[in-house]
Formats: sequence, structure tokens, C-alpha cells
Amino acid sequence: MLLHNFRIAWKSLKRNPVLSTLIVLAIGIGIGISTTFGAVRHAFARDPIPQKSARLHYVRMDSWDPLKPYPGTDPTAPPSQVTYRDAVELMKSPIPTRHSATFKSRLTVYPESKELRPFKENVRLCVSDFFPMFDVPFRYGSGWDKAADAGPATVLVLSAEMNDKLFGGANSVGKIVRMEGRDFRVVGVLGKWDPGIKFYDLTQNYTEQPENFFIPFELIRPMQLRTAGNSDGWKSPPDPSFEGFLQSETAFVQFWAELKDKPALAAYEDHVRSYVLEQKKVGRFPRPVNNRITPLLGLMKEFNVVPQQATALLVISLLFLTVCSVNLVGLLLAKFLARAPEVGVRRALGASRTDIFLQHLVECELVGILGGALGLGLSALGIALMNTFMKTMSSRGDFFRLDLTALGMALGLSLLAGLAAGLYPAWRICRIAPAVQLKVS
Repeated sequence: MLLHNFRIAWKSLKRNPVLSTLIVLAIGIGIGISTTFGAVRHAFARDPIPQKSARLHYVRMDSWDPLKPYPGTDPTAPPSQVTYRDAVELMKSPIPTRHSATFKSRLTVYPESKELRPFKENVRLCVSDFFPMFDVPFRYGSGWDKAADAGPATVLVLSAEMNDKLFGGANSVGKIVRMEGRDFRVVGVLGKWDPGIKFYDLTQNYTEQPENFFIPFELIRPMQLRTAGNSDGWKSPPDPSFEGFLQSETAFVQFWAELKDKPALAAYEDHVRSYVLEQKKVGRFPRPVNNRITPLLGLMKEFNVVPQQATALLVISLLFLTVCSVNLVGLLLAKFLARAPEVGVRRALGASRTDIFLQHLVECELVGILGGALGLGLSALGIALMNTFMKTMSSRGDFFRLDLTALGMALGLSLLAGLAAGLYPAWRICRIAPAVQLKVS
């Protein structure tokens, strides 16, 4: 019966091609705009590591100025990062399954190939737990071990893109890369890793792609590396040397801990609190205890990862689709009422009101599906244009995508739009008395 109704609906659409095209086009434009902005918002809001996001926790402690709160939209929030000395102490805890202090620096790379000139590149400093904690895939080799952390050894992990640039995509494990006057041995090359937002560092531009180089965190001291990301401080270092900077209250390190369950989280919260209380005894942490150990999705919400503009544009686009659907009610009503004599004959031959209602509702849903198909094409074009714009702002690949969520949204909106536009016209046509139409005929 459903197939029969679809066949009748298709013939009805072909009977009035201009009007049918206008209706499909109106729904298609509404769905195209809505799906585009839905995909934009989803690119920011989706869980970047759903298999373990609930176990990944970001650690913050309030080591800020006692006279005023940390600047930001939330005056109760602690600094968004921790100091080097606090990160080092936190990494001594055995409670987390894994943990990592991490920050971004910028170093000069000296390629062996004479065809490449030296260039500056962002480098991520982290510990060996970083790679298994964030499920980072490898094409060749692996991350370094804890002995390399302790050394610290001059080893590095390359991104696939940088491996292509420096070594033509070959297995470069064991090869040497020279950075800042030191030779680094390649121990691993990443596979395809595109987590969407750079969720492990939400303190700066989280739409940029992951770094191309990863080196041990403790190389910060022998190489005297400074951060290329955000840093916050409220008083001068104890002395102007680099060691004074490391012992200062400047917060520039992001700290993550993987906690397997709620008991582990509770134990870790107690551990961090105890650490802060001990530091208070030596004159640090002058503000009231304000530790935050926040799961990844909670941190994304707290840091407002989803731009308010993206949410506003999605709401506006849905309202536009609603207006399109409402405006189509009149067109569909006129179209259906024009075939009232035909409906009257069908009723006289035994068709029920339900049969007439379902037939016309199926036609409306077919219009919605066709509009959805058109809308997906328009959305694909819109997303391609937005990705092109993003590439002019950064070097990353496609940030916005028409994934299964976007496809599901387009299908759902197309069916909903067809229902909203056709429910009343279908109800009106099925309420017509057949006797009146037979007299007129």
C-alpha cells in the first residue's frame, strides 16, 4: 500500500512540475541551510574521543593572586593551566592510570634534504603516557618509553604529514631530525589522526590541527624551552634566569589525568587537595582551595568550545526552515483542493478518509525527501566553502564534515518539514464530502 501511495504521489508531482519544483526548492533551501549550520555546530560539540572521554580529566589549581581572582568570564574559576613545578609534582602520583603534563613550543627544524630550507614548527612537549591516554594512532613505531621521559632522551614522534615532508612517507623510525642544534631520533610516526578540535589543549586555538612534532616534556629544562601558547602569571619570578621561570607562579602547562572510575577520581581529588594544603604551609596558593578536576566534555562546556554564534545560526536556520514549511501549507492546500473532484470519485468508490489522508501525506513526505536530497547537495557546497575559508585561516584539513549525524539531521528535517507543510492540507482534502463533489462533477 505504501509503495502504491508513493507511485501516485510521484505521478501527482509530475502533473504540476513547476509547482512541484517550487515546493521542493523551498524545502531544499531550508534544509540545506539548517544542515550546514548543524554540521558546523556539531564539529565543535561532538565528543572527540567517545570511547574514553569520561575517564579523561583536566586538572586545575588556584595558585593565583590573593588580591583578585583569575581574569575571565567566571570569577570563581582557577587559572586554566598549572605551573611547571606543580605539574612535575602531580606526575609523581600513582593514582591515575595515565597522566601527562603538556604544552606547545615553537622550534627551528633543520632538514637534511638540501631542497628544504630550515623552518619554524610547533612542537608538543608531553610524556610517554600522552599517546596511549589519547588513543593516538601510529603508522610506524610507537611513542617513547618512561626511560626516555626520565632521561630526558632526545627522541621524537612525527606526524604523518611531517614524515611525508621530511622522509617522503617512508618508515623513518631510527632516522635523525635536527632541531635547535640537537639531533632527535625518530621513534614513531603517527597514523591518520584528526580528532576535530584539538581537545588536549583547549587553552588557545583548538581548531588548529595537532602538532607535527612531539618530544619529551622534561627537555624543557636542558633546552630552556618557552611556551608558544598561553601563559599566565601574577608576580615576577624569584630570579630572572630560566630556572627562576620554572620555579615561578607562571601557569603555562596543561595537565591531564586518566582516572578509571569514581573511586579513583575521589582519591585523586583528595591527593590534589592534600598537595595544595602542603604548599600553603610554605607560602604558596594564597587563595582558598579551589581545585577543579574536570572530565573532558565538562571542560569543553566550561571553556565554551561551541561558539555561541554557531548555536545562534543553527536556531535561525531552523526558524527559516519552519517559515518555509508554513508558507508551503497554502501551496499544498491549493494543489490538493484542485483535485477535489477526483478525491470525491475515490471516496464514492469506497476509499476511506484514512486512505485519502495517507495518500496525500505520503506525497508531502516525498516532497520533503526530494527537498532533503537537494538540501544535502546545497549543504555539501556550503561546507566545502566554509572549509576553504578555514584553510585560509590555518593549515589544517577539512574541519567541517557531512558525517552520519549531519545526514541523519537532514533526513529527519526533510520528513519533519514535509509533515509540517502537508499535515493540514492532507486533513482538509480527506474531510471533503464526496456527494458535493459528485454533484459538481
